[in-house]
Amino acid sequence: MPLMINSFDPAHAEDLSPVVEKLLERRTRVLGPSYKLFYERPVHVVRSEGVWLYDEEGEPYLDVYNNVPSVGHCHPAVVEAVTRQMGVLNTHTRYLYDIVLTYAEKLLATFPSELSNVMFTCTGSESSDLAVRVAKRYTRAQGIVVTANGYHGITAAIAEMSPSLGNGVPLGNHVRTVAAPDAYRAGGRDVGECFGQAVEAAIADLARHGIRPAALVTDTIFSSDGVFSDPPGFLQRGVEAMRAAGGLFIADEVQPGFARTGDAMWGFQRHGVVPDLVTMGKPMGNGLPIGGVVARPHLLAEFARDARYFNTFGGNPVCCAAANAVLDVIQQEGLMAQAARVGAFLQKGLCELAADYPQIGDVRGAGLFIGAEFVKDPVTREPHADLALHVVNRLRDRKVLISASSPFGNVLKIRPPLPFTEANAAYFLEILADVMADARRLGHAL
Repeated sequence: MPLMINSFDPAHAEDLSPVVEKLLERRTRVLGPSYKLFYERPVHVVRSEGVWLYDEEGEPYLDVYNNVPSVGHCHPAVVEAVTRQMGVLNTHTRYLYDIVLTYAEKLLATFPSELSNVMFTCTGSESSDLAVRVAKRYTRAQGIVVTANGYHGITAAIAEMSPSLGNGVPLGNHVRTVAAPDAYRAGGRDVGECFGQAVEAAIADLARHGIRPAALVTDTIFSSDGVFSDPPGFLQRGVEAMRAAGGLFIADEVQPGFARTGDAMWGFQRHGVVPDLVTMGKPMGNGLPIGGVVARPHLLAEFARDARYFNTFGGNPVCCAAANAVLDVIQQEGLMAQAARVGAFLQKGLCELAADYPQIGDVRGAGLFIGAEFVKDPVTREPHADLALHVVNRLRDRKVLISASSPFGNVLKIRPPLPFTEANAAYFLEILADVMADARRLGHAL
């Protein structure tokens, strides 16, 4: 079975503490082998706070990767809201209660007015599954267009439209892939126009096989594809192409949503489009299992006419309390503006580092979602996955946690919790500079 990018391989494990070795033995014995751990040497974490994770010896690790605790690990406002609600009521949406409505109203207020209904789930995978069901029901069509290394979830229906899961998870016959809008390798071409043409070609190929298109589905920061953010607006042509063919646009906001891009609450807003359906997940409840689908109301009305849908834990009071607190914290602590400010600081520092290390071929992103791409040669731009993996693991050794993305695993995915500060960013850049210097001294393809 192939390993995921930056995964722990027990066959090559070295210098593991007795505590970690014991945990690994227990894990191997009781957990299914599909579960994977990060890093050459796994990190054993016992607590967390803000942008830090702590190991069993109390050593802090700077979190430059995890968007699930979007407002920071164990944020006091979220902890208090969950604790209070757990002591009062936790049930399902077949009863009337206030918090689910309060949260729904607050969440919908962050969206364009056309998107005025929400249905709650527990995970991003469930959200994707529901959104695709709604799209197929409304269009009476089956075809799905996604990007070539996209990821949208792990249900049976969504795994077959998530190419990043690898060759062991076959794509559905009704699924077509298109190249992500990669300005770094576009050769000066208009990436929006290229993306639109690719979507049109995918629709034509579906038609050649007797399949009508139901939806274009994209993660609006193209996280698994390698992080593609600019120029703003490049999504428009592809969305127009899908709608002209009778399909819908589903914006996957699990990764870029909730103020992460710094210039908007939602990634699709950077591109001047209004989706038909929007999926959300991981960061929504700061780690508690809540997801959702925000939609144009006529789509959900059509779905409800024929299909029953019920999710026992979707929209439960405890998770809604957590999600409600997340929105409050984003607003009260000015985390969107902070993401923009700190993200710009990070990009500037990375570009300065790239001037000394041309193997950092491109730095791109928006707010606190940044990709730094490693290449073997800045002219040929051949991906340098080995160097990226080396950097990820040496950062881990220096107690900085990060990972990699793209089909080749050659793009550092920089995606810390939103309270990440300039001081945190400066510390990360300092350690990264040390790691790059060490790699050069070691002759690691630099």
